Amino acid sequence: MEDITKDSLPANHLDADASVVSQVREFASVEFFFFQEISQRLVLQHIYAMPIINVKRDLLFQALQKEYTDDEFAEVCFEYGIELDEVTCEKEIIAREQGEEKAANASDEVIYKVEIPANRIPSPKFTKVIPDKPEKLYIKPSTAQVRPHCVAAILRNVTLTKETYDSMIDLQEKLHQNICRRRALVAIGLHNLDSVNGPFYYDAKPPEEIKFKPLNKDKEYTAVELMELYKTDAHLKPYLHIIKDKPVYPIIYDSNEVILSMPPIINGEHTKISLNTRNIFIDVTATDLTKAKIVLDTLVTMISEHCDQKYSAEVVDVIHPDEKIVTYPELATRHETITIQDVSALAGVSLDAENVAKLLTKMSLSTEVINKEEVKVAVPPTHVAIAYGYNNIPRSMPKSSTIAQEFPINKLSNLLRQEIAQAGFTEALTFTLCSRDDVSVKLNKDLATTKATHISNPKTQEFQVVRTTLLPGLLKTVANNRNMPLPLRLFEIADVVLKDDSKDTGARNERRICALYYNKSPGFEIIHGLVDRTMQLLGVPYAKSGEGYYIKGIDDSLYFPGRGAAIIANGKQVGTLGVLHPNVIAKFDLNMPCSAMEFNITEFL
Repeated sequence: MEDITKDSLPANHLDADASVVSQVREFASVEFFFFQEISQRLVLQHIYAMPIINVKRDLLFQALQKEYTDDEFAEVCFEYGIELDEVTCEKEIIAREQGEEKAANASDEVIYKVEIPANRIPSPKFTKVIPDKPEKLYIKPSTAQVRPHCVAAILRNVTLTKETYDSMIDLQEKLHQNICRRRALVAIGLHNLDSVNGPFYYDAKPPEEIKFKPLNKDKEYTAVELMELYKTDAHLKPYLHIIKDKPVYPIIYDSNEVILSMPPIINGEHTKISLNTRNIFIDVTATDLTKAKIVLDTLVTMISEHCDQKYSAEVVDVIHPDEKIVTYPELATRHETITIQDVSALAGVSLDAENVAKLLTKMSLSTEVINKEEVKVAVPPTHVAIAYGYNNIPRSMPKSSTIAQEFPINKLSNLLRQEIAQAGFTEALTFTLCSRDDVSVKLNKDLATTKATHISNPKTQEFQVVRTTLLPGLLKTVANNRNMPLPLRLFEIADVVLKDDSKDTGARNERRICALYYNKSPGFEIIHGLVDRTMQLLGVPYAKSGEGYYIKGIDDSLYFPGRGAAIIANGKQVGTLGVLHPNVIAKFDLNMPCSAMEFNITEFL
């Protein structure tokens, strides 16, 4: 990272250093420019494992100054170690997630869904502009009671179009939903710098003392009134609990006491950004300083592409209560020294230092040849293989021999699958995630007793928890195949996840077998017979004492009264079977009797 001052910038600095895109267009291929463009626009996702991002095809082709067919574009992606996952459009995405009605007015513009590996590093050379008198942001001691950290940066001479403005707001929202943990850890504020005067203050005051005009409102409200106002707001309601019960609420204001925002709830109308905004003040407040710095760097690297001096950001001095001064953004670059021997071994080809440097340069990575054996680079050596081309690496036999072996639980599962299929049952593969109702209300259960692991930010109501039982997935499969001839015999052998405080992760996996029989009659004897056959395959004899199994009647709301039983093996309950309760059947839109069984096979290893 290069630190520069405004006065130290040469007249041609933009062309010489900052405009990486111009250099790429002049010196490199269109394919190389594609990789750089997609990396710049999607850098927010590089902190997650194998994210899939959406790119508007026409805008991308416009930036590349070249058009591709879908197959050609997929081939270009492969050459740079990324993957074209899907070709779709906004209307199709919304229809799939929310239904056809909500998708009626959505756009038909083609969207490429591209899968980016987690080790992608943004290509441009970012610069920090240090003015003679940097803007200052003072953190008051009272913020320690609610959100103690705040970082900031300034972007000068930004040019916004409708597309870039929408993309910027979408970026902010995606960050809020992911790394910011729905604003619980981090909250972002983007402001029109020209409408306020520094220095800025990050303070926390009692809610009744805070009064300002919030975003998109035409009058002032106190913080107390805002909390009441947004109780019915679908967008802001989920965030109110973060500060609602705190004695003080955080605010950011300027030297004239004009309030910029009340994080993590709402920004002020006074600093609202529009397409005419030229200078942007970014504030990031947080309970986690590391996350705050990552989010600020992500925003700066993304939005600075639209500055006149591309990929540059003006620093802000943040003064802490102990008078310690820290300058943000950091925009730190990590360098590694790699050996040619390691690179050649990892890539599977023999290369010298000059070739390694050229290949890394092709990947838009800064490199320096130290000597014949070492190269200094800012990224892992695996990028060499991508630039060299995986298809160009010759095939060779491994130099060491190993003996592979299945995990015992997987071997047992595969053996059981074959036998149960031969007994006349069809295997199903259902989703690991399901709705809260699927594992509770629809099964006549209380959600609190299900030991379900909840998804913090589910994308749809169908994927709110990790399944605690395989039965809902099979019942949904039956519901979607009601036109098939009866009887329907389905089974699945897969993992469920249960909360377990004794585990480091707070949850444990449990391999289960589940089967059901759906027909005009319940067929309890068929399911009972399958349990007996499975136990026979597992080598467990029928016995009510010692090492054996038996069934025992239980009162379970999942089953019809008097038609449910526990499966007892080796002295402990491993599962249940019975005729499903009519209410359960009806809640899955079924209208015929159904028997089912489910038990844990991990116990028999």
